[in-house]
Amino acid sequence: MMNKIALLPGETTIDSWTLFYTPPEGKKFNGKLTVTNQRLLYRTLYDAAYNPASFHVTFSKEDKDIIYSISKADIAHIDIQKSFLAKKVIVTLTDGTKHEFNRGAMSVDKLADAINN
Repeated sequence: MMNKIALLPGETTIDSWTLFYTPPEGKKFNGKLTVTNQRLLYRTLYDAAYNPASFHVTFSKEDKDIIYSISKADIAHIDIQKSFLAKKVIVTLTDGTKHEFNRGAMSVDKLADAINN
């Protein structure tokens, strides 16, 4: 996970977090989520066996990493779930798929705010 993620014209980074991502298919990834004013960009180690089920999620391979991209325009709503050891933001896309971002015991408040902005 070395290179910076290429941004689109007019796109600016809000913040980044290291966390677990669970797509609708249930496989869990450990990596880094960058939230911009236009997208959610999740970078993890490349896994050739994985194909996203949602057509709203695109991915590109860079070196040995893979970057999953979700446009903020495709987000229908977000939910926050908090327990002692699992604080999560669950993003539901317009196609009904749910994408879970889990920070473990760390707060998700700033993450939720960044996704909403």
